[in-house]
Amino acid sequence: MPKDSYLVGLIGSGIGPSLSPALHEREADRQGLRYVYRLIDIDVLGVPPERVGELVRAARDLGFDGLNITHPCKQLVIEHLDALSQQAEALGAVNTVVFDAGRAVGHNTDVTGFAASFARGLPDAPLERVVQLGAGGAGAAVAHATLTLGAERVTVVDALPERAADLADSLNRHFGEGRAATASPDRLAELLGVADGIVHATPTGMAAHPGLPFPAELLHPGLWVAEVVYRPLETELLRTARELGCATLDGGGMAVFQAVDAFRLFTGREPESARMLAEFAALTDVMAAPQ
Repeated sequence: MPKDSYLVGLIGSGIGPSLSPALHEREADRQGLRYVYRLIDIDVLGVPPERVGELVRAARDLGFDGLNITHPCKQLVIEHLDALSQQAEALGAVNTVVFDAGRAVGHNTDVTGFAASFARGLPDAPLERVVQLGAGGAGAAVAHATLTLGAERVTVVDALPERAADLADSLNRHFGEGRAATASPDRLAELLGVADGIVHATPTGMAAHPGLPFPAELLHPGLWVAEVVYRPLETELLRTARELGCATLDGGGMAVFQAVDAFRLFTGREPESARMLAEFAALTDVMAAPQ
């Protein structure tokens, strides 16, 4: 039987602006739960990402019920866990850890989060040729989600060719040969010229990493643009794409739907996604208001 008191946290870099604590705690309040969500920022602690295992063990020993994991620890954390869900194992990335009977079990709610957000925000987007920029932890999740949604082919572009190749190999094993390919960044102009859409899955555009991930002239109105960054909600990439007339999807929906799934994993209770979407909208409106 689910209990009524929970202690959870988020491990990552530069996570001070995260809306996860408010999203989780407000939903818990509405369900009559005592729920504390702590930020464990490796930058503030002065801890390198490679020591994420120590933080996971400390949280377990301190009585945490679970953790969310974000950039740059989603792949590094895996070797420090006792078990993985089927989806997390297929992805090679974890964004949610549940402590159960002393064991640390890794899950990934980014896949379902992105898929739900895309289906809601870009329901009629063509998916024949998709380019994805970024092959890290979030990139693995959204590539799986995009192919699950019915994309015929995803071309993965990353500054680290080996990382892109590893992700494409994993996708082809999971979805069938030829569903994923890789390309070097210098081929982006050629790829985007004939693509239906681009999924952006790098940190560029975040408050701590402002700017565009590629030259604005590579965008064109026939391209849809999906973003995983949600702080800020309107990145420079999305703003530029909208001005050109592109259909766009911000990272807010993914942030909410992955939180919905993580809340369910932590508590065993069913969150109300519509209510959490409304809470997210209210929180981002407050953030965007002039001070």
